[in-house]
Amino acid sequence: MASTATQPRIHVETRYIPSAELAVPALAVQITRLVDTVMIWAGTTDSEPEEVHNAPLQGCLSKDWACAMPPREPSGTSAAATSLYRSSSSDAALSMAQRLARRFKKQIFLSIDVPPSLGSMGQEGKLMLAIERALVDVLRSET
Repeated sequence: MASTATQPRIHVETRYIPSAELAVPALAVQITRLVDTVMIWAGTTDSEPEEVHNAPLQGCLSKDWACAMPPREPSGTSAAATSLYRSSSSDAALSMAQRLARRFKKQIFLSIDVPPSLGSMGQEGKLMLAIERALVDVLRSET
C-alpha cells in the first residue's frame, strides 16, 4: 500500500506590518489557518521585524476577542457573531470579525490587542483601520 504525503491542515504564521503613519504603531499579526476557520491575533508591537514571532507571547489574547460565522446565503445579512471576551474600553473585534467572515466566507476568531492609551490619544480609529487593512491583505494572500 503506497503512502501518500499529506499537507498539514494547520498553518501558523506571524507577520510584521510596518507603520504607514507616524501616529499608528507597527503591528504584529498571527494567523492560524484551519480547514474552514481562521484564528487571528493582531496587536501593536515594539518588536523588530525579525523578532515578530515573539509579539503574540507578549500580548493578551482576550483583551477584545470575538467569533463570527459567515452567512449561509450571500444576501445582505451580516455574519452571526459573538464576543468571547471584551474589555470595557473596546469592542472592535466583534464588528471586524463579522466583516472578515462575510468577506472570506470562513469562521473567524479575532483577538485585537491594542493599548488603551491609543484611544485616549484619538488614534484608535486610524489604528483599527490599519489593522483591518492588514488583515484583509494577509487573508487575501492565502485564499
